[in-house]
Amino acid sequence: MPGPSPHLPSGPRTLPGEGRTAVVTGASSGIGAATATRLAAEGFDVVLGARRLDRLTTLADSIGARALPLDVTDEASVAAFTGALDRVDVLVNNAGGAFDARPVAEADLDSWARTYEVNVLGTVRLTAALLPALRASGAGDVLFVGSTAGLVSYEGGASYTAAKHGVHTLAETLRLELVGEPVRVIEIAPGMVRTDEFSLNRLGSAEAADAVYRGVREPLVAEDVADCIAWALTRPHHVNVDLLVVRPRAQAAQHKVHRE
Repeated sequence: MPGPSPHLPSGPRTLPGEGRTAVVTGASSGIGAATATRLAAEGFDVVLGARRLDRLTTLADSIGARALPLDVTDEASVAAFTGALDRVDVLVNNAGGAFDARPVAEADLDSWARTYEVNVLGTVRLTAALLPALRASGAGDVLFVGSTAGLVSYEGGASYTAAKHGVHTLAETLRLELVGEPVRVIEIAPGMVRTDEFSLNRLGSAEAADAVYRGVREPLVAEDVADCIAWALTRPHHVNVDLLVVRPRAQAAQHKVHRE
């Protein structure tokens, strides 16, 4: 019988993430859960972090990942989480959220503080804790899940846009500080993404959340963003995707959305 074609690969296919450990925060739902699922499929050894351990464990069991409790706003929780990790090659900073849609004149400062604590300070806290491991990996990645709200402001979104502008600046600053070191700094900035919880948490009712997407043909879903994240992380390590803005075709800008 003839042997294998010299033009075809032989043996098992090597997956892009094999041998690399990826930490995904906010992984119990939405973009975080979709990202964890996609990275596991790409061969990464995935560690999931979130507060809702029951949901996290169910997901981890289904994709062959590891679940650890994590509250990025709590120093002790971050210390326990990072202390349980043997190695880290990739950190996906996804934990975050929006919790109100009030104008500045009616600002709820408790909501502002919560938004900033989760999106910015929590991200800084975990990133700083894991940087030694990312450096030691020899080919580390810090990926921030930002938002187009971190690039363009809009009415009624000040607490969230301020926080996401903070995340954007954090990514830019960290990239400058780490230049010459074996760590990439990547930011993915999604526009309109329909998930089960984001708008519901922000607006407080299913009716108000549904109105955000009403008439919009094919808003992005979590898996679309996870696809972008996986693509950026699996480029050759000399290729740094500084900033990737991704929107549905129906959204040309923050204020320009086609509704049918």
